[in-house]
Amino acid sequence: MASASTASTTRAAAGRFGGTQVSALALGPQQRAAALAVLRETEVDVLVVGGGIVGVGSALDAATRGLTVGLLEARDWSSGTSSRSSKLVHGGIRYLEQLNFVLVREALVERGLLMQRIAPHLVKPIRLLYPLTHHVWERFYIGIGMTMYDAFSWTGGRPPGVPHHRHLTRTQLYRAIPGLKKDAMIGGLTYWDGQVDDARYGATVARTAAHYGAQVATRVRVEGFLKVGERVVGVHAHDLETGERFDVHAKQVVNATGVWTDDTQSLAGERGQFHVRASKGVHLVVPRDRIRSSLGMILRTEKSVLFVLPWGRHWILGTTDTDWNLDKAHPAATAADIDYILDHVNDVLATPLTREDVEGVYAGLRPLLSGESESTSQLSREHVVTHPVPGLVVVAGGKWTTYRVMAKDAIDAAVDALDGRSPESVTQDVALVGGEGYRAQWNRRDLIAKRTGVHRARIEHLLNRYGTLAEEVLGLIADRPELAEPLPGADDYLQAEVVYAAAAEGALHLDDVLARRTRVSIEAWDRGLSAAPVAAALMAEVLGWDAEQQQREVDVYVERVRAERESQLQPDDFSADRVRLAAPEIIQAV
Repeated sequence: MASASTASTTRAAAGRFGGTQVSALALGPQQRAAALAVLRETEVDVLVVGGGIVGVGSALDAATRGLTVGLLEARDWSSGTSSRSSKLVHGGIRYLEQLNFVLVREALVERGLLMQRIAPHLVKPIRLLYPLTHHVWERFYIGIGMTMYDAFSWTGGRPPGVPHHRHLTRTQLYRAIPGLKKDAMIGGLTYWDGQVDDARYGATVARTAAHYGAQVATRVRVEGFLKVGERVVGVHAHDLETGERFDVHAKQVVNATGVWTDDTQSLAGERGQFHVRASKGVHLVVPRDRIRSSLGMILRTEKSVLFVLPWGRHWILGTTDTDWNLDKAHPAATAADIDYILDHVNDVLATPLTREDVEGVYAGLRPLLSGESESTSQLSREHVVTHPVPGLVVVAGGKWTTYRVMAKDAIDAAVDALDGRSPESVTQDVALVGGEGYRAQWNRRDLIAKRTGVHRARIEHLLNRYGTLAEEVLGLIADRPELAEPLPGADDYLQAEVVYAAAAEGALHLDDVLARRTRVSIEAWDRGLSAAPVAAALMAEVLGWDAEQQQREVDVYVERVRAERESQLQPDDFSADRVRLAAPEIIQAV
């Protein structure tokens, strides 16, 4: 647990680590303590339960309407589904074939909004190939779909921010992807979507919500609802860092817990109008040089589609789609999952990938809706907002790209039940912290590199992770030049980023930094084992850990990596789940 002197240590750290404006927008231990103090004593208009992308989005939506807001997350920001996606911000080509035009259009409008207005520093264009294997009719058929995809992207009242699709001949295709098998494809169409570091985005939304006045805190578990008669008037909360239990009062509570929706709703003693089914999706990470291609790819499988996506110096391959009825916090990939992905990718590659090429593996759970009646049995990727009892709003389903719409709908429902009138949602015009002025800073990156003595490539890396707040990270380096050194075994990340994660981004434990504030746990060959001791020592300076706590953070992380690797050798879900759960948690259930 964090020491009692954490707040004073963090204040000192802010000055010692360069000052700049780290404290102005910080989500550090001091802010967490202050937020919990307010929530213990003040009834808020809206309390959001769940710190995934929809939960943090709901908190931001409510806060920017002028409401008083609380946000509680049992683990870390985006620690569940919201950090384990395909990292795509997309309309969903496959939904066109299902004739789900409303979902595709909505997602494409949101894609343009995120890329151009809300988070230009975090959401970037990515060019993908749709391969063709049949002559004439398939090019015509897919071409119609791509034309619709492009047209829908213009319907949001602003340009889409990416080029239109284009056709490739077989010669052009093999020039762009020389690593393909000789007869794998006869041509293709390329189109554009968006890509995002989902975990970093979620933490940034939480930080933006706090900037607009929301009281936000991680490692606080909701263990029950406060009720007056049938009305929900707040929650029973448990601070997992200190062990303290307390009540939070709210006029409206929003349940935004994703795959935990049924569990959370049961705490209110109510049977839901729908259920959330967990579908496991597994992804692999391999080095960029293992696949010779300048494009990402979308491949058809017998079940769905599989993506091959460029990701910095890596490729992300996935995903699977199988039912999961075991532990929701730590879904485990099996040997069969890994083989499935490799087999399908190898169908089109001239040089097959092997297990030895895999750097990282991660598994996430999609929250798919399933109803109890004919009218709700086909909800799937749609999202639903309900008001099952007075004082409680439930939002579930949907997809990452449309999180802002889901959040808006949830807060609309909460506002409808509040006395008095509230402004409409404005999040379509609210940039995330670091987003305003990003393009100007990007244009100045050579000047910033010259001023700071940090290589231009590092400046670009920081700007694309922090936007204009990169200056705060550079401020840490100016005060302590040794923080410009990369983490061992993870050259893409600077030691300053670890300090910043603990001081300003709400990282309370080593796993928060290596798995989510950075992506070392899936990008490094050793999955962060060599970086762990260095990162823990840097965090200890900010969070006030003693030597025992520092070593425990490292030991628990090492056990996590060991359990994940062993689980990925197991033949089935049950065996993989059992092995993964053998690793200890940094905070044991009390």
